[in-house]
Amino acid sequence: MAEIAGMAGVVGAAGAVVVVVVAGVCGAVAGRLGRGLLASLRRGVRPPPGWCEVAVAVLWAVVAARFGTGALAPGRAVLALLLGWWGSLLAVCDLRAHRLPDALTLPACPVAAVALAALAWWARAPAPLSGGLAGAVVFAGCYAVVRLLAPGSLGAGDVKLAAGLGAVVGAVSVPAVVLCVLAAALLALGGAAVTRRRALPHGPCMIAPTWLVTALLPVVAR
Repeated sequence: MAEIAGMAGVVGAAGAVVVVVVAGVCGAVAGRLGRGLLASLRRGVRPPPGWCEVAVAVLWAVVAARFGTGALAPGRAVLALLLGWWGSLLAVCDLRAHRLPDALTLPACPVAAVALAALAWWARAPAPLSGGLAGAVVFAGCYAVVRLLAPGSLGAGDVKLAAGLGAVVGAVSVPAVVLCVLAAALLALGGAAVTRRRALPHGPCMIAPTWLVTALLPVVAR
């Protein structure tokens, strides 16, 4: 019996590795498609080959590993995959061109609303949808206030991005939205101090903590 259990464990571990590898390959393909999408926009950005592919592949592989161990519920895993793809494209675009295209930021809220409504229906609870709405208001509201008081500190695209990110984080945990806002501010300040650049892209600083909460901290949702 011990030998059978050991063999089952080996097979299970091998299967988990295969799932992670497949997720990484699918992520690389999705990243390549995303890189093409960035180049096709009206004010297109052409990232160097590999930027989008590697970013999405790594994030999707991590999500697959978390899901395989039971650390992520199916709904959360789908959110993390979508955020990994969407966030990677925006982060790459902001790093490359200091710009967050409306074509990617504006559709985020309606898409998030549909996804969270489906998640709420699946969970038979309104918390994901109501939390997402509250998160969008809080995250975007904080950035809108900063934009109003200090217009030169961040762009309008950052406010639009904040709404979509807030919807995702709010579905996980509304208090986590405040943590993401503070983490994004600290990352931006730290990056500005290290690089000594005033025009620092805020997008990656906002996206990173949002994805970490969504994909790596399921305990926050409880």
